[in-house]
Amino acid sequence: MDQTVETVRGSAEMWLDCAYESLLEGGVDSVRILTLAKKLNLAHTSFYWFFHDRDELLGALVTRWEEKNTGNWIRRNEAYADSICEAMLNVFDCWFDDALFDTRFEAAIRNWAQQSPEITRLIQKDDAQRIDVLTATFMRFGYEPSVADVRARTTYLVQVGYAATRADEDFSTRMRRIPDWVEVFTGVRPQPNEMQRFYARRGYAE
Repeated sequence: MDQTVETVRGSAEMWLDCAYESLLEGGVDSVRILTLAKKLNLAHTSFYWFFHDRDELLGALVTRWEEKNTGNWIRRNEAYADSICEAMLNVFDCWFDDALFDTRFEAAIRNWAQQSPEITRLIQKDDAQRIDVLTATFMRFGYEPSVADVRARTTYLVQVGYAATRADEDFSTRMRRIPDWVEVFTGVRPQPNEMQRFYARRGYAE
């Protein structure tokens, strides 16, 4: 887009980014066209160059959430792994990297669901998809379907609850607990070299 036009009207990405920040800061009720225009220092009519109405903007927010959080969850499950422990550590990357899995965005969407049956249904759909993908990961490494299902649900629901409660745990403590979490979820103790690769990705030195 021409820089002059963008200065006057903004861009779809600018409006969406502003809506995202507002959702995180104040919930869905704070995502209002006039409010966003004020934050962007743009005329509110500029919004309509990019979105038909507020509902379309909210839909774009949901799409961003699904593409980022659920999309990256799927990709981490599909990442190369030699063992179930390595596969689990690939998935654990989601809980430590907001570039992969935006935990604040996740919390904001779940808060939104408390006042929207439609968003509740979308979350239920994505939760089921994430659990199905993780179940498939366990089955890929030889777990029986029923066992894979329970382990996947345990892993996912514990981690969702972990994020929701915002446990007061420093980074080093959390890192030291990772091998035990992997063993609890998979029934297998991760090898030192598997942990070393994970720690290296997370910038942690034992």
